[in-house]
Amino acid sequence: MFTTKGRYALRVMVDVATHDGWVPLGDISERQGISRKYLEQVVSLLVKAGYLRSQRGKGGGYQLSRKPEEYSVGEILRAAEGPLAPVACLDCSNGEICSRAETCPTLPFWLDLGRATSSYLDSKTLADVLAGAPATGLGNAAATAANAAAGASADDGAQAAGKAEARPLEEA
Repeated sequence: MFTTKGRYALRVMVDVATHDGWVPLGDISERQGISRKYLEQVVSLLVKAGYLRSQRGKGGGYQLSRKPEEYSVGEILRAAEGPLAPVACLDCSNGEICSRAETCPTLPFWLDLGRATSSYLDSKTLADVLAGAPATGLGNAAATAANAAAGASADDGAQAAGKAEARPLEEA
């Protein structure tokens, strides 16, 4: 599970990528519905990682430091979240190894999940996210994801997405 910091980091990167020139933090905050104060924390992580450039003053804001296809979703999330280990005992960032590692029967499962998650996130680029982002309303991807989270099948998601797109935004 990802925190709001990781989700917002990805949204900031998408927002900046879809606007030309220097993008002011206030504009991002307004479009994304995220408090400016919290966005400052998220953006500082992205600047520190070298993913965004910043310029102060009038006409300033943020720009991507590379092309969207040169960022993996995994690296963006790691910049905001830190290690993406599915369980704390696999997070070796503090220099400690779990004392139960040699006898833990669930360790192989968690290792496989961590590898699969990292592989997937590293295989997707910011450009991929931009290509799948709905312009308005609840698009197919959002409806499918919502149904998947609720345990519905992919076919149910496609049907729900069609219904969601047919309704006005206020009803969605």
